[in-house]
Amino acid sequence: MSKRGLHLVALSGGVDSAVAALQLKESGYEVHCLHMTNWEEDKYCEAAADFQDARKVCVQLQMPLHRINFSKEYKRRVFERFLQEHELGHTPNPDVLCNREIKFGVLFNYARRLGGAKLATGHYARLDYSLGEARLLKGLDADKDQSYFLHSVKGQYLNDVLFPLGQLNKDQVRTIARRAGLPVSEKKSSTGICFIGERPFQPFLRKYLSPQPGPIKNEQGQTIGKHHGLPYYTVGQRQGLGIGGLSGQPPGPWYVAQKDIESNALVVVQGKSHPLLFQN
Repeated sequence: MSKRGLHLVALSGGVDSAVAALQLKESGYEVHCLHMTNWEEDKYCEAAADFQDARKVCVQLQMPLHRINFSKEYKRRVFERFLQEHELGHTPNPDVLCNREIKFGVLFNYARRLGGAKLATGHYARLDYSLGEARLLKGLDADKDQSYFLHSVKGQYLNDVLFPLGQLNKDQVRTIARRAGLPVSEKKSSTGICFIGERPFQPFLRKYLSPQPGPIKNEQGQTIGKHHGLPYYTVGQRQGLGIGGLSGQPPGPWYVAQKDIESNALVVVQGKSHPLLFQN
Protein backbone atom coordinates (compact mmCIF):
# COMPACT_ATOMS: atom_id res chain seq x y z
CA MET A 1 0.00 0.00 0.00
CA SER A 2 1.14 3.55 -0.73
CA LYS A 3 2.59 5.48 2.20
CA ARG A 4 -0.12 8.09 1.64
CA GLY A 5 -2.87 5.52 2.16
CA LEU A 6 -5.89 4.22 0.27
CA HIS A 7 -8.54 6.41 -1.34
CA LEU A 8 -11.59 5.17 -3.22
CA VAL A 9 -13.02 6.80 -6.34
CA ALA A 10 -16.60 6.59 -7.60
CA LEU A 11 -15.79 5.81 -11.24
CA SER A 12 -18.74 6.34 -13.58
CA GLY A 13 -17.04 5.54 -16.85
CA GLY A 14 -16.83 9.20 -17.84
CA VAL A 15 -13.87 11.52 -18.21
CA ASP A 16 -14.41 13.49 -15.00
CA SER A 17 -14.19 10.62 -12.54
CA ALA A 18 -11.35 9.08 -14.57
CA VAL A 19 -9.29 12.24 -14.18
CA ALA A 20 -10.19 12.39 -10.48
CA ALA A 21 -8.72 8.89 -10.09
CA LEU A 22 -5.63 9.86 -12.09
CA GLN A 23 -5.08 12.98 -9.96
CA LEU A 24 -5.11 10.95 -6.76
CA LYS A 25 -2.74 8.33 -8.14
CA GLU A 26 -0.32 11.02 -9.29
CA SER A 27 -0.50 12.51 -5.79
CA GLY A 28 0.87 9.27 -4.39
CA TYR A 29 -2.26 7.54 -3.10
CA GLU A 30 -3.25 3.96 -3.63
CA VAL A 31 -6.55 4.12 -5.50
CA HIS A 32 -9.34 1.60 -5.81
CA CYS A 33 -12.32 2.42 -8.03
CA LEU A 34 -16.00 1.74 -7.38
CA HIS A 35 -18.47 1.49 -10.24
CA MET A 36 -22.18 1.53 -9.43
CA THR A 37 -25.03 0.02 -11.40
CA ASN A 38 -28.17 1.85 -10.32
CA TRP A 39 -30.65 1.00 -13.06
CA GLU A 40 -31.49 -2.31 -14.67
CA GLU A 41 -30.34 -2.45 -18.26
CA ASP A 42 -32.69 -1.42 -21.06
CA LYS A 43 -32.15 -0.06 -24.56
CA TYR A 44 -31.94 3.52 -23.25
CA CYS A 45 -29.54 2.69 -20.43
CA GLU A 46 -25.80 2.76 -21.12
CA ALA A 47 -24.76 0.94 -17.94
CA ALA A 48 -22.93 -1.86 -19.76
CA ALA A 49 -20.96 0.55 -21.96
CA ASP A 50 -20.14 2.75 -18.97
CA PHE A 51 -18.80 -0.24 -17.05
CA GLN A 52 -16.58 -1.23 -19.97
CA ASP A 53 -15.21 2.31 -20.13
CA ALA A 54 -14.55 2.26 -16.37
CA ARG A 55 -12.80 -1.10 -16.75
CA LYS A 56 -10.56 0.24 -19.53
CA VAL A 57 -9.55 3.21 -17.38
CA CYS A 58 -8.69 0.94 -14.46
CA VAL A 59 -6.66 -1.41 -16.66
CA GLN A 60 -4.64 1.51 -17.99
CA LEU A 61 -4.12 3.11 -14.58
CA GLN A 62 -3.54 -0.27 -12.90
CA MET A 63 -6.26 0.23 -10.31
CA PRO A 64 -8.59 -2.42 -8.86
CA LEU A 65 -12.23 -1.99 -9.89
CA HIS A 66 -15.18 -2.99 -7.73
CA ARG A 67 -18.56 -3.27 -9.46
CA ILE A 68 -21.57 -2.90 -7.16
CA ASN A 69 -25.26 -3.21 -8.02
CA PHE A 70 -27.36 -0.72 -6.07
CA SER A 71 -30.43 -0.94 -8.32
CA LYS A 72 -32.71 -2.10 -5.49
CA GLU A 73 -31.56 0.71 -3.21
CA TYR A 74 -31.84 3.20 -6.05
CA LYS A 75 -35.39 2.17 -6.88
CA ARG A 76 -36.50 2.44 -3.26
CA ARG A 77 -34.61 5.56 -2.22
CA VAL A 78 -34.57 7.59 -5.43
CA PHE A 79 -36.95 6.41 -8.14
CA GLU A 80 -39.99 5.76 -5.95
CA ARG A 81 -39.54 9.16 -4.30
CA PHE A 82 -39.19 10.71 -7.74
CA LEU A 83 -42.60 9.32 -8.68
CA GLN A 84 -44.18 10.34 -5.36
CA GLU A 85 -42.99 13.92 -5.75
CA HIS A 86 -44.41 14.10 -9.27
CA GLU A 87 -47.77 12.90 -7.97
CA LEU A 88 -47.69 15.75 -5.44
CA GLY A 89 -47.16 18.29 -8.21
CA HIS A 90 -43.47 18.85 -7.55
CA THR A 91 -40.57 18.60 -9.98
CA PRO A 92 -37.91 16.58 -8.14
CA ASN A 93 -34.28 16.35 -9.17
CA PRO A 94 -33.25 12.68 -8.98
CA ASP A 95 -29.56 13.57 -9.17
CA VAL A 96 -29.83 15.44 -5.86
CA LEU A 97 -31.54 12.41 -4.31
CA CYS A 98 -29.00 10.04 -5.83
CA ASN A 99 -26.06 11.94 -4.38
CA ARG A 100 -27.58 12.06 -0.91
CA GLU A 101 -29.03 8.55 -0.75
CA ILE A 102 -26.78 6.47 -3.00
CA LYS A 103 -23.39 8.00 -3.77
CA PHE A 104 -22.94 9.63 -0.36
CA GLY A 105 -25.07 7.06 1.41
CA VAL A 106 -24.87 3.39 0.52
CA LEU A 107 -21.75 3.76 -1.66
CA PHE A 108 -19.99 5.78 1.03
CA ASN A 109 -20.73 3.06 3.58
CA TYR A 110 -19.49 0.41 1.15
CA ALA A 111 -16.26 2.38 0.72
CA ARG A 112 -15.83 2.55 4.48
CA ARG A 113 -16.07 -1.23 4.73
CA LEU A 114 -13.25 -1.51 2.19
CA GLY A 115 -11.06 0.61 4.43
CA GLY A 116 -10.66 3.71 2.29
CA ALA A 117 -9.65 6.92 4.04
CA LYS A 118 -11.62 9.12 1.63
CA LEU A 119 -14.21 8.71 -1.13
CA ALA A 120 -13.50 10.87 -4.18
CA THR A 121 -15.83 11.77 -7.04
CA GLY A 122 -15.57 13.70 -10.28
CA HIS A 123 -17.91 16.50 -9.18
CA TYR A 124 -17.02 20.10 -9.94
CA ALA A 125 -17.24 21.35 -6.37
CA ARG A 126 -14.90 22.35 -3.54
CA LEU A 127 -14.68 21.93 0.21
CA ASP A 128 -13.59 24.48 2.80
CA TYR A 129 -12.28 23.44 6.22
CA SER A 130 -11.52 26.87 7.69
CA LEU A 131 -14.22 26.47 10.36
CA GLY A 132 -13.19 22.95 11.28
CA GLU A 133 -16.02 21.08 9.58
CA ALA A 134 -16.19 20.69 5.81
CA ARG A 135 -18.32 23.27 4.01
CA LEU A 136 -19.48 22.83 0.43
CA LEU A 137 -18.34 25.49 -2.05
CA LYS A 138 -18.95 26.00 -5.74
CA GLY A 139 -16.45 24.63 -8.22
CA LEU A 140 -14.22 27.20 -9.90
CA ASP A 141 -15.72 26.38 -13.31
CA ALA A 142 -18.99 28.31 -13.13
CA ASP A 143 -20.32 26.55 -16.24
CA LYS A 144 -19.80 23.09 -14.73
CA ASP A 145 -20.33 23.81 -11.02
CA GLN A 146 -22.23 20.91 -9.43
CA SER A 147 -22.53 22.12 -5.84
CA TYR A 148 -26.32 22.36 -6.24
CA PHE A 149 -26.51 18.61 -6.84
CA LEU A 150 -24.58 18.07 -3.60
CA HIS A 151 -26.36 20.56 -1.37
CA SER A 152 -28.38 17.93 0.51
CA VAL A 153 -25.43 15.63 1.27
CA LYS A 154 -25.08 15.29 5.03
CA GLY A 155 -22.20 17.22 6.55
CA GLN A 156 -20.84 14.14 8.30
CA TYR A 157 -20.03 12.67 4.89
CA LEU A 158 -18.41 15.79 3.49
CA ASN A 159 -15.61 15.49 6.04
CA ASP A 160 -14.51 12.25 4.38
CA VAL A 161 -14.89 13.01 0.67
CA LEU A 162 -12.65 14.60 -1.95
CA PHE A 163 -13.44 16.59 -5.08
CA PRO A 164 -10.16 16.56 -7.06
CA LEU A 165 -11.69 18.56 -9.94
CA GLY A 166 -12.94 21.47 -7.85
CA GLN A 167 -10.07 23.73 -8.90
CA LEU A 168 -10.25 22.77 -12.59
CA ASN A 169 -12.44 23.62 -15.55
CA LYS A 170 -13.72 21.16 -18.13
CA ASP A 171 -11.14 22.08 -20.76
CA GLN A 172 -8.34 21.42 -18.28
CA VAL A 173 -9.86 18.06 -17.39
CA ARG A 174 -10.03 17.09 -21.07
CA THR A 175 -6.42 18.17 -21.55
CA ILE A 176 -5.24 16.08 -18.60
CA ALA A 177 -7.15 13.08 -19.93
CA ARG A 178 -5.67 13.47 -23.42
CA ARG A 179 -2.12 13.83 -22.15
CA ALA A 180 -2.53 10.68 -20.08
CA GLY A 181 -4.05 8.84 -23.04
CA LEU A 182 -7.17 7.91 -21.11
CA PRO A 183 -9.63 5.96 -23.28
CA VAL A 184 -12.51 8.24 -22.22
CA SER A 185 -10.75 11.53 -22.96
CA GLU A 186 -13.19 12.39 -25.77
CA LYS A 187 -16.29 10.77 -24.28
CA LYS A 188 -19.32 13.02 -24.35
CA SER A 189 -20.62 14.19 -20.97
CA SER A 190 -23.90 12.61 -19.93
CA THR A 191 -26.95 14.85 -19.65
CA GLY A 192 -30.52 14.43 -18.50
CA ILE A 193 -32.01 12.02 -16.00
CA CYS A 194 -29.95 8.85 -15.84
CA PHE A 195 -32.82 6.34 -15.87
CA ILE A 196 -34.70 8.10 -18.67
CA GLY A 197 -31.79 8.54 -21.05
CA GLU A 198 -32.70 9.83 -24.49
CA ARG A 199 -36.30 8.62 -24.46
CA PRO A 200 -39.23 11.14 -24.40
CA PHE A 201 -40.18 12.06 -20.83
CA GLN A 202 -43.98 11.85 -21.05
CA PRO A 203 -44.22 8.27 -22.38
CA PHE A 204 -41.70 7.15 -19.77
CA LEU A 205 -43.63 8.72 -16.89
CA ARG A 206 -46.90 7.31 -18.23
CA LYS A 207 -45.56 3.79 -17.59
CA TYR A 208 -45.56 4.45 -13.85
CA LEU A 209 -48.18 7.15 -13.26
CA SER A 210 -51.66 7.85 -14.63
CA PRO A 211 -51.79 11.65 -14.96
CA GLN A 212 -55.24 13.05 -15.77
CA PRO A 213 -55.78 15.84 -18.33
CA GLY A 214 -57.22 19.06 -16.97
CA PRO A 215 -57.67 22.78 -17.61
CA ILE A 216 -55.01 25.39 -18.18
CA LYS A 217 -56.10 28.60 -16.46
CA ASN A 218 -54.78 32.14 -16.41
CA GLU A 219 -54.37 34.02 -13.14
CA GLN A 220 -57.95 35.33 -13.41
CA GLY A 221 -59.21 31.74 -13.35
CA GLN A 222 -60.27 31.64 -17.00
CA THR A 223 -59.77 28.33 -18.79
CA ILE A 224 -57.60 28.99 -21.83
CA GLY A 225 -56.43 25.49 -22.73
CA LYS A 226 -56.03 21.87 -21.69
CA HIS A 227 -53.01 20.11 -20.20
CA HIS A 228 -52.06 16.43 -20.52
CA GLY A 229 -51.37 15.79 -16.83
CA LEU A 230 -49.75 17.93 -14.13
CA PRO A 231 -46.64 15.72 -13.65
CA TYR A 232 -45.58 16.55 -17.21
CA TYR A 233 -45.07 20.24 -16.44
CA THR A 234 -42.57 22.29 -14.46
CA VAL A 235 -42.98 25.72 -12.88
CA GLY A 236 -41.31 28.21 -15.21
CA GLN A 237 -41.89 26.04 -18.29
CA ARG A 238 -42.65 27.94 -21.48
CA GLN A 239 -42.48 25.39 -24.28
CA GLY A 240 -45.07 22.74 -25.05
CA LEU A 241 -48.12 24.40 -23.49
CA GLY A 242 -50.09 24.66 -26.73
CA ILE A 243 -51.66 28.02 -25.87
CA GLY A 244 -49.66 30.45 -27.99
CA GLY A 245 -51.54 33.06 -30.02
CA LEU A 246 -54.89 32.66 -28.25
CA SER A 247 -57.62 35.01 -29.42
CA GLY A 248 -58.89 37.30 -26.69
CA GLN A 249 -55.68 36.96 -24.69
CA PRO A 250 -52.71 39.36 -24.54
CA PRO A 251 -49.86 38.55 -26.95
CA GLY A 252 -46.64 37.10 -25.58
CA PRO A 253 -45.37 33.81 -24.14
CA TRP A 254 -47.02 31.97 -21.26
CA TYR A 255 -45.20 30.37 -18.33
CA VAL A 256 -46.30 27.68 -15.89
CA ALA A 257 -46.75 29.38 -12.50
CA GLN A 258 -48.60 26.85 -10.35
CA LYS A 259 -49.92 23.30 -10.34
CA ASP A 260 -53.20 23.11 -8.42
CA ILE A 261 -53.47 19.49 -7.33
CA GLU A 262 -56.98 19.77 -5.85
CA SER A 263 -58.56 21.13 -9.03
CA ASN A 264 -56.05 19.46 -11.39
CA ALA A 265 -55.48 22.86 -13.00
CA LEU A 266 -52.32 24.25 -14.52
CA VAL A 267 -52.02 27.99 -13.81
CA VAL A 268 -50.09 30.07 -16.32
CA VAL A 269 -48.98 33.69 -16.43
CA GLN A 270 -47.29 36.02 -18.89
CA GLY A 271 -43.93 37.64 -18.35
CA LYS A 272 -40.87 35.79 -17.10
CA SER A 273 -40.65 38.13 -14.10
CA HIS A 274 -44.24 37.62 -12.95
CA PRO A 275 -44.44 37.40 -9.10
CA LEU A 276 -46.28 34.06 -9.19
CA LEU A 277 -43.22 32.45 -10.76
CA PHE A 278 -41.20 33.16 -7.63
CA GLN A 279 -43.60 31.90 -4.98
CA ASN A 280 -42.96 28.63 -3.16
